[in-house]
Amino acid sequence: MTQEIAPEARKGWMSLLASAAEGRLVALFDTLEAQPDHDWLRAPETGGVMVRGRTGGTGAPFNLGEMTVTRCTLKIADGTVGHGYVQGRSKRQAELAAKLDAMMQTEAAAEVEDKILTPLRQEKASARDARAAKAAATKVDFFTMVRGED
Repeated sequence: MTQEIAPEARKGWMSLLASAAEGRLVALFDTLEAQPDHDWLRAPETGGVMVRGRTGGTGAPFNLGEMTVTRCTLKIADGTVGHGYVQGRSKRQAELAAKLDAMMQTEAAAEVEDKILTPLRQEKASARDARAAKAAATKVDFFTMVRGED
């Protein structure tokens, strides 16, 4: 049965699923004990969306360009609806994201959190830290030496 979910929490796991590598998502999904059957409400479809930006992050919005997105909506056996939106053309990744979204709204949420979301969060944090360390290694500190005394 569907649980009441905070919008911020759902936004977090959907973002994580959308940004995960397809192969990693498939591997983690295969570790789940219960993999529910589903009926399509909207089969995976690929299309384009307009990406908008802001000058300096705060200026007037402008159309940056188009991005390819695959989306789908499904209903698992208990009637819970899940949505999946992923960048690119991977119908399998969109399907898994939608299934996991639905499962996170049920009693299976703890298993999905432990076996899928936590490892993905840790991998994302490790990648971010490695990128930051690589950038920090190239940092140059400039300083001025005083010439003589007045």
